[in-house]
Amino acid sequence: MDTRRPLRILATALGTAGLLLSGCSSGGGGSTNASPSAPSAPAALTQYYAQELTWRDCGVEGFQCATMKAPLDYTEPDGGDIKLAVVRAKATGPGKRIGSLLVNPGGPGGSAVGYLQSYAGIGYPAQVRARYDMVAIDPRGVARSEPVKCLTGPQMDAFTQVDQTPDDQAEIDRLNKAYQDFASGCERRSGEILPHVSTAETARDMDMLRALLGDEKLHYVGASYGTYLGATYAELFPARVGRLVLDGAMDPSLSAVDANRDQNAGFETAFQSFAADCVKKTDCPLGTTSTADAATLLKKLFADLDAKPIPTGSSRELTESLATTGVIAAMYDESAWPQLRDALTAAKKGDGSGLLSLSDSYYEREPNGTYANLMFANAAVNCLDSPPAFADTDAAVQAIPGFEKASPVFGRTFVWSALSCAHWPVGSTGTPHRIEAKGAAPILVVGTTRDPATPYKWAESLSGQLSSGTLLTYRGDGHTAYGRGSDCIDTAINTYLLDGKPPADGTMCS
Repeated sequence: MDTRRPLRILATALGTAGLLLSGCSSGGGGSTNASPSAPSAPAALTQYYAQELTWRDCGVEGFQCATMKAPLDYTEPDGGDIKLAVVRAKATGPGKRIGSLLVNPGGPGGSAVGYLQSYAGIGYPAQVRARYDMVAIDPRGVARSEPVKCLTGPQMDAFTQVDQTPDDQAEIDRLNKAYQDFASGCERRSGEILPHVSTAETARDMDMLRALLGDEKLHYVGASYGTYLGATYAELFPARVGRLVLDGAMDPSLSAVDANRDQNAGFETAFQSFAADCVKKTDCPLGTTSTADAATLLKKLFADLDAKPIPTGSSRELTESLATTGVIAAMYDESAWPQLRDALTAAKKGDGSGLLSLSDSYYEREPNGTYANLMFANAAVNCLDSPPAFADTDAAVQAIPGFEKASPVFGRTFVWSALSCAHWPVGSTGTPHRIEAKGAAPILVVGTTRDPATPYKWAESLSGQLSSGTLLTYRGDGHTAYGRGSDCIDTAINTYLLDGKPPADGTMCS
């Protein structure tokens, strides 16, 4: 498991069934010319801003697809293209069309095209879909947009089972070897694209798409990592910011080690909420006394699996690393807690299939043993966006006490997972920094108080950094807030998207 920044939405509350990578869609063809704003593009990019998107029917009712070309390297725009997949569902009416609403579900590595087709294109509020063309673009290196490739299915199976809480030098060596092999596989299969999948480059792609869609401003809803992408866009193009919703916000000013430590604490907070709910039930597999005892029992289960994996009814056994991934996966959404209770109960009886299923959903592993490229793109983007959390094993070992203090349950896993970028074949091009986006229109930042993957204090920080940031808070559990059942949250966001009026800064919802 790569927990450095696996900022993604688990497919539960949003009804996405794994961010389905279904084919593109039907609904009218034709093309659209570049917008009037295209001449403002740098001269070297004129050919890209002047291209036409040819929309085509491609098999899913209500959607259209197109392919957009962008320079592989923005510093050398004549050096070759990258082809990016775009999908849209046209505004349904009634009401005056506002423009296009670009959506991104997070990751990095989540397929925005799959997300739009499986959920956002039909699941967003009807009044929003009535007045916006719903649009998604798979970021460069993701899904249909020349995906980063690293390992085969069997190789990925082996990688996910490597012990990520090593107890001795031999296990440390095996973990480092696994990270090296992963990185080497990415370089061998996708070396040309690896230097060019940064968030900043994807944000530039988004601006090109904005122009080709005919929109003077970018309207956007980004979740999780998508908030970092949206904030980066605002930093690069503040005058072109329309209505931006950043839900489950990241803090771009944090170093990789600080971001990992904060996220580690966030998952501990989520586990405490799960445990507090569980121990109230007579059949709780982690006891019925206290959250402290629940944590002790979970750590014992992990230790037992470290010593002896258990069967799952398949060719794969449940190892400690897979079990930990399964538990973390269920922390993204409280609706997964019953499934986690059942899986833990079964694991204590020697059946690891439930936790394995949760782990597979996290990694987007298909029943046939193939994997989506989520984790490959996740590593490629993260390792490019920021210097490694730890330069070597010694630095990781020194960080263990601090991480374990933040999370006795998950601390060691987060430390060793954060070592992965130390082996990456391409040096980072980004650095952590504050994003102010001076001159941008009001930007709505949304945070959830017990969000595991993007801790609430990150939303507080980002809204404070942005010169036009407004903070909207959901008091509750789970990752992100929009569309998760809070009328207060949904009304505030819908009003902003439809009328351009953000709620009062500091608005609290439950």
